[in-house]
Amino acid sequence: MLLIRPVLDLVKSLPVLVGALVLGHGNYWQWIGLVATAVTIGVGISHCLTSRYRVTATQIEWHTGLLLRKQRAIPLDRIRTVDVLSEPKHRLFSLSAVRIGTGRHDHGKGPGKDQLVLDAVTRAEAQRLRTLLLHRKPAETEAAQPPESLVAEVDKRWVRYAPFTLSGLAVVAAILGTVYHFAHELHFDPTSFGPLRDLTARALEQPVWLTVVLAAAGLLVLVSVLSVGGYVLSFWNFRLTREPGGTLHIRRGLITTRSVSIEEDRLRGVEIKEPLPLRMVGGAKCVAVAAGLREGKGADRGGGLLLPPAPAGKAREIASEVLGEDFANVPLVRHSRRALTRRITRAVFAVLALSAALFALARLDILPEWPWQAALVLLPFAVLAGFDRYRSLGHAITGRYLVTRSGSLATVAVRRDRLTGIVVQQSLFQRRAGLVTVIAPVAAGRGHYRVLDVEQGAGLALADAAVPGLLTPFLAVSEKP
Repeated sequence: MLLIRPVLDLVKSLPVLVGALVLGHGNYWQWIGLVATAVTIGVGISHCLTSRYRVTATQIEWHTGLLLRKQRAIPLDRIRTVDVLSEPKHRLFSLSAVRIGTGRHDHGKGPGKDQLVLDAVTRAEAQRLRTLLLHRKPAETEAAQPPESLVAEVDKRWVRYAPFTLSGLAVVAAILGTVYHFAHELHFDPTSFGPLRDLTARALEQPVWLTVVLAAAGLLVLVSVLSVGGYVLSFWNFRLTREPGGTLHIRRGLITTRSVSIEEDRLRGVEIKEPLPLRMVGGAKCVAVAAGLREGKGADRGGGLLLPPAPAGKAREIASEVLGEDFANVPLVRHSRRALTRRITRAVFAVLALSAALFALARLDILPEWPWQAALVLLPFAVLAGFDRYRSLGHAITGRYLVTRSGSLATVAVRRDRLTGIVVQQSLFQRRAGLVTVIAPVAAGRGHYRVLDVEQGAGLALADAAVPGLLTPFLAVSEKP
């Protein structure tokens, strides 16, 4: 790290250093920039030289700093996750970074306040710490136990699902947004630059429909290439194993490797995610609902991914194997036709609201007439989307789990004995339709999972069955003469 840290600090200080050398040439600003860069590099070196850690019988402690000293301690019984990350800078010297998380995400605290990062230790030490902090036993005791069993590993043919995750679309949007921002700030018109100028002139000469088709095709190719590249970098060498101590161990990554452990005692359920593009080609991915994972930053980055985009049947198989119950093939209770009316009404109203807003802007001469007229073309698609969301609605109780499917996006199974309560919610429009939404709160994942638009009687019965005895004192049984 004495070789790596100064280089990284120098790269971070490049804007200050370049500004000082170029803009501050011949005055004291040049020396201020040089001194600031030297201080930054010196602080980084001192951090490497003074960092110490130890594991006691009750906590892990970390000390660092030469002039400004920092000390942190995390009780062992508060540790929820131990992630082992190896970025290229680590792999160059066979090192790893160990991220020890408590699972707490208190508001008002900055990023990283809920975890302790040891950057960097040897790979062997990283594995020893993972075993010691999660299982509370030495590595030699773990080595004496039977080896871990393989649950799932990536199939190279699954890369065909990458373009349908649309992850490349986010990259393209970020790039375009950054380019537009800097071009606007610098008053630079990209269309006046050589090849872009010629491309713009050629696009204006040909029919509009041809320009739109070519642009869409180019965007599709670019998004597909970026999505495939992201899939390979993130999920190559993916392996999900079960360790004898009752821990799910996830390893993945091509250039930057990551190792995540999830104790099965903290597993609250599993979610099978099927975004519409991925579902159209028969794909899905499996995500753990576990206490302590960073759902707010995305399950993929937070370590909760149990299976990358893969065939939907494989995702259901892995979900059932992880939970120990075949919940994925349990028939779901269909919701009433009134739920269908509500789904379609909501979808159609959204399109009408958009068209009305565009119509108002057209009346104010802010937009032309065609946008609000084009928005009305979406009405048939809104009806189809509403019907699709209704067709996917369903719920069931099987064994220890409450299973719910919301719209076209995901099926989730959560442990009923781990629910922190039960909520029966009814809006004004639901009351008129005789429907309710049952909410299952759990201290993991997204925090709560919904059973949407179920009939009132069936919803109350479901809520009572999900957490037996909780609602019984508040339910009145009517006796008909």
